[in-house]
Amino acid sequence: MLYHLFYPLASSFKFFNVFKYLTFRTIYAMITALIVSFILGPWIIRRLEAMQARQVIRTDGPESHLKKAGTPTMGGVLILAAIVIPTLLWADLTNIYIWVTLFIIIGYGLIGFVDDYKKVVEKNPKGLSPRQKTFWQVLLAAAVGIFLYNLPGFSTDLFVPFFKRFHPDLGLLFIPFAAVVIFGASSAVNLTDGLDGLAIGPVAINAATYMLFTYIAGNTKFSSYLQIPYVPGSGELAVLCGAMVGAGLGFLWYNSYPAEVFMGDVGSLSLGGALGTLAVITKQEILLVIVGGIFVIEALSVIFQVGSYKYRGKRIFRMAPIHHHFELKGVAEPKIIVRFWIITIILALVAISTLKMR
Repeated sequence: MLYHLFYPLASSFKFFNVFKYLTFRTIYAMITALIVSFILGPWIIRRLEAMQARQVIRTDGPESHLKKAGTPTMGGVLILAAIVIPTLLWADLTNIYIWVTLFIIIGYGLIGFVDDYKKVVEKNPKGLSPRQKTFWQVLLAAAVGIFLYNLPGFSTDLFVPFFKRFHPDLGLLFIPFAAVVIFGASSAVNLTDGLDGLAIGPVAINAATYMLFTYIAGNTKFSSYLQIPYVPGSGELAVLCGAMVGAGLGFLWYNSYPAEVFMGDVGSLSLGGALGTLAVITKQEILLVIVGGIFVIEALSVIFQVGSYKYRGKRIFRMAPIHHHFELKGVAEPKIIVRFWIITIILALVAISTLKMR
């Protein structure tokens, strides 16, 4: 809104010319997200407490978690507000990719909100059934895949890091592929959200990395120089990524150990879905496996644990996801969290380095 309000004034007042620069609007989207978090955070936490939206702790989990019982959850509402408001203020709202990504953020946020509300407010331990959650997540992800497939000029090629001439056209397979990436990213972040600040830290790092990817993909000179796919208009997503980084840091203010509030599914599903959508639009789906390596490891630990117990009758880890395994081995929760952040930073740098290895 601010972009559309002030940029037209640039012809009369040179100062307003700054609104055409993505870097300027991205920085202020990030700052705005932080301000929104600091203003709304205490109020939202009080509202969640008044609603009795309190975290239910698994009795079969680590004993150290029992003291977290009663901590407000559904804090992802704050994250969504801190992403959506700055994006609407600073982004070019005629850009279709902004609306596609917001569609997933809000849509997945609603799925998570309904699930959380049933569990913690209505005291229905089942919430949405796994089948219901999966159905709606896949449906929204597939809708994005279908829309992008039919979007004029949008490439359905799969670009593989390290192989600049290998980019097969997926054709109709692009639709299920996009759905799997978005759904998979959402589910992986959801599984990672188990310790104070464990998920939101890597999400902010991933968003910062894709802020760079979107900027480059939307710039014909940079994308040509680095030999990565040029996606006209995708650069505007840098503003949304900036809002995600700011929202992540703002939420971390309250979610860092010991947490005052948890994000719940309303936050984890929407953030993961957003990362998956950014990867699909920028044609950097495979790099998401590297950047989001922590999320991948967490998801695989659950898959391997369930598979091993089902077919072998034995567990691989003391408890899954894998962060609980380390807890049960005696590693302090803050140490696990910070080490996972460090690993994510390293993986992000590796992913960025591939831009020069084409």
